[in-house]
Amino acid sequence: MGRLNIKYKISNIRNTKAYTIAVIGSHSALDICRGAKEEGFKTLVIVEKGRDKTYAKYFKTRASLGCVDEVLYVDKFKDIILPKFQKILKSKNCIFIPHRSFEVYVNDYNAIENDFEIPIFGNKKLLRFEERAENPNQYNILEKANIKYPKKFKDPKDINTIVIVKVNEKERKYERAFFLAHSPEQHQSESERLIKEGVITKKDLSDAIIEEFILGVQVNFNFFYSIVDHRLELVGTDTRRQTDIEGILKLPVDQQSELFKIRPIYPQYEEAGHIAVTVLESMLEPAFEIGEKFVKATEKMVKPGVIGPFALQAVITPGPPKKEIIVFDVSPRMPGSPGIFATPYSGYLYGHSISMGRRAAMEIKAAIKNNKLEQIVT
Repeated sequence: MGRLNIKYKISNIRNTKAYTIAVIGSHSALDICRGAKEEGFKTLVIVEKGRDKTYAKYFKTRASLGCVDEVLYVDKFKDIILPKFQKILKSKNCIFIPHRSFEVYVNDYNAIENDFEIPIFGNKKLLRFEERAENPNQYNILEKANIKYPKKFKDPKDINTIVIVKVNEKERKYERAFFLAHSPEQHQSESERLIKEGVITKKDLSDAIIEEFILGVQVNFNFFYSIVDHRLELVGTDTRRQTDIEGILKLPVDQQSELFKIRPIYPQYEEAGHIAVTVLESMLEPAFEIGEKFVKATEKMVKPGVIGPFALQAVITPGPPKKEIIVFDVSPRMPGSPGIFATPYSGYLYGHSISMGRRAAMEIKAAIKNNKLEQIVT
């Protein structure tokens, strides 16, 4: 499947109703389920006991309402790797769509690649490239593709401009504690504060990523590469809403100063949601160019390359001589922004807007119809 060797072979029935789209109950599960239902698939969401109501109650399928046909309970999300749960998914002829929460909660890329036998829509070998601590990682893909990304600093002593430091939190390893610094001294004082407050550890700090902070407009370009049609599509664009930096920025400057006098505030950049945005039409060609370069680079580095959805999180910087797109993060899987259907780009192509969840289901459906399912799953 997907030209990679896996142990379990899915059915070759050419009827979407014979298949179930499965997903971990988090991140973009509802987007995936809604899209799957619209294309005639059954849906199954894996849920943890105690955090199941979104899928088992509020959006459960009832006649014409809802999009979650069935839930599968596990004690912990990582249990989905266990043979007894995989047996259930196999019995339902499941095709699994991964997202960031799947990677984070399983927290074992070797297990995902070698032990998880359910066909994954996409190239599961690419998932680990999202982690900057892996070697190779997303930086290597960007370098191979000749896509610009922020300057990296290996040693805090070399800091000579505003940088953003990305370090894993002590308690929530899946979350990163961000802080800004403009000098080695500020890096030291900020990191010491976070260690003292128990937010990060010295060990995690030693593995932190230090990047130049790029000034500009942040835009996530959410692409889809179709194996069936051999076509790159821009499904939509968005930007993040983050706490508590947004609240601080909404205060007038004088009120910010007063607030800082009352108590020290260290802005966080923890994601709380997304907003659909648009870009100038003059930026679409450069955006597609970096998308195409990314696809070609992955084909060379991680065969068979990217399959389906991926996102390039970028900053658009001003000229002169002209605006430029600089990529600061890569998501080689389903993006977590269901609101991108509200942008016009998929509508320009299809005549009506579609979500990334539906675009994924459309690809799976087309692959089944054209006997190409093994080319889009790994």
